[in-house]
Amino acid sequence: MHTSSTSRHRTTRHRAVRALSGVLLAGALALTGCTAGGDSDSSGAGNDKAAAAGLAGPEGAKDADGARGGKPGGRKPPKLTGTHVIHTATLTVRVKDVHKALGEARAAAEDAGGLVGNESTSRDGGGRERSRVVLRVPHEAYEDVLHALEGTGRLLGREVKAQDVTDRVVDVESRVKSQRASVARVRELMDKATKLSDVVTLEGELSTRQADLESLLAQRASLKDRTSMATITLSLTEGVREGGGGNDDPTFGDALTGGWDAFVTGLRWIAVAMAAILPFAAAAALLLLLWLRVTRRRAKRPGPDSAP
Repeated sequence: MHTSSTSRHRTTRHRAVRALSGVLLAGALALTGCTAGGDSDSSGAGNDKAAAAGLAGPEGAKDADGARGGKPGGRKPPKLTGTHVIHTATLTVRVKDVHKALGEARAAAEDAGGLVGNESTSRDGGGRERSRVVLRVPHEAYEDVLHALEGTGRLLGREVKAQDVTDRVVDVESRVKSQRASVARVRELMDKATKLSDVVTLEGELSTRQADLESLLAQRASLKDRTSMATITLSLTEGVREGGGGNDDPTFGDALTGGWDAFVTGLRWIAVAMAAILPFAAAAALLLLLWLRVTRRRAKRPGPDSAP
């Protein structure tokens, strides 16, 4: 009997311990959940306080997502379809008539929906005309205009570049979206502010964030312009050509003209040389004439031994 009573007592004690352990575990879990919820609430409140801390100073005025620096801070960047590429090309072409080729280049760009940018014309030491013009054409017409410009004369140089800026476009779009949200939050805080000092502080913060937003918008506009319009820099140089196309090989007429020019140039240099030595030749001739007269007179004089 005593042994049976002891066993029952031990069993009852174990059950009590287990029940107590279960209660304590449940209490611990509940306490942990409450603590986590409190921490989450505190974190959310802390973010709100950080956003509203423009009332207290510049550090608190920064948003939790780092909107001042334009960083998305956990927001997914907007998805953009396709790639964004900046196309640039530099062409050097020798033509017979620079003005005519320049007009054809303008027409090709304008017909494609583009525009003509900077233009300059000059002459080199040989009197040949040179022109340089910058053309902006739509991305889809870039290749066609490039081939058309190459066919205006003899191609002397060609440099084509393509720069992929898709990552930059995505980054700028994301930063613009984040910065706009940041400006909107500061405006909401200004509507709720009641103290004059708070309003003044928030106005300064709003001005800074709007300036950052305008800078991002300018970057986005520049990227959009450079990716939607290709830039072609065309240099035209004048050259004498016979016949059509880009053939610059010398012909019989070119050789004859060049030979005649060389002959005339040689005669000119001979005449210049003769004109240069003419004074010296005249002086030498005069001295020779005087010397001959003196020697003749001496030869005509009778010697001392001659008969009377």
